[in-house]
Amino acid sequence: MPWHYIARSMRRHPVRPPESGIPRRKSIWERIHIDPWLLGLLLVLMGGGLVVLYSATGQSIDAVIAQSLRFGIALVGMAIIAQLSPSTFLRFAPLAYGIGLAMLIAVEVAGDIGMGAKRWLEIPGVIRFQPSEMMKLAAPLMVAAYLNRCELPPRLRDIAICAVIIGVPVVLTAIQPDLGTSLLVASAAVIVVLLAGLSWRLIGFMAVLGAACVPILWINMHNYQRQRVLTFLNPDSDPLGSGWNIIQSTTAIGSGGLWGKGWLQGTQSQLEFLPERHTDFIIAVLGEEFGLVGMLVLLCLYLLIISRGLWMASGAQDTFGRLVAGSIILTFFIYVFVNMGMVSGILPVVGVPLPLVSFGGTSSVTLLAGFGILMSIHAHRRLLSR
Repeated sequence: MPWHYIARSMRRHPVRPPESGIPRRKSIWERIHIDPWLLGLLLVLMGGGLVVLYSATGQSIDAVIAQSLRFGIALVGMAIIAQLSPSTFLRFAPLAYGIGLAMLIAVEVAGDIGMGAKRWLEIPGVIRFQPSEMMKLAAPLMVAAYLNRCELPPRLRDIAICAVIIGVPVVLTAIQPDLGTSLLVASAAVIVVLLAGLSWRLIGFMAVLGAACVPILWINMHNYQRQRVLTFLNPDSDPLGSGWNIIQSTTAIGSGGLWGKGWLQGTQSQLEFLPERHTDFIIAVLGEEFGLVGMLVLLCLYLLIISRGLWMASGAQDTFGRLVAGSIILTFFIYVFVNMGMVSGILPVVGVPLPLVSFGGTSSVTLLAGFGILMSIHAHRRLLSR
């Protein structure tokens, strides 16, 4: 279906008065603006993630407690964000975008260096966080806020302005260097533009333009980034060096068979052959210990979350709500696809964690903040329709 047909459906639906003079009694979930089905699925995913994390960290209860605290903070943040109205997000989108850019610039000036990259800001003794994660929400919010004022489908001038809005944080993130996060920021914001109703002809032109820019991107990539691409094409070219991660992850997944070796019984992970097993490659731990069945259960859980999110996004009553909600849930899908793809060897390794399973705080807070925005859009749709 051409994108301009989708754009036509983004006009505000008329609000009809209630059919009966007696208002329906609201449930507790409706009063607190939380979708119980989505919350339940997220809790199951996070609980399962903690089980896998315990094994991936060498049975470290401290890591599980730390991750549980992060999940708790993120859930509280999600609940608070869900109480805000979509108009609040629309009004403060430029401010959030500006703060995000300022922090990315601050990273370049006084960022904390870790693993050879300057990606973090640290307040000593208080918090250490990655500002680029914030742009995964701020950039699409800003693009949606701009397109909300434009006639849809967007004109070429509007698309050019959106390209600038997207390009600035992407470049600032890529030079840290953090290619994986920069691609996710770009994807989240580009999805907003696509959902605004682009024609297939324009999409094709943008695809050709992007392909033409690949040589330029290749020239400006760091050596280790180029090596990752070459390793993806032929992991066996350097089995003890750059190809080690992919070879060990695919070995771990394949050795799990149908049912797996059992919880805490994985050899590749427990004997520390598997690198980054508690972060980017944690699904290889799950595949080795729980087998194909465990990975299918995880996939089904992700599909249920994405399906529920798409259903909620489809009911948004205005352009801004639909663009933002669609971007949030489709970006979540990209997270899952890229992580599973790089661990299984069908995509280059770009350092993308598995959503709400990999160890990490900033990513979890960002993801659940996005789901809080999604719940807010869905809850206020219900309020407007009565």
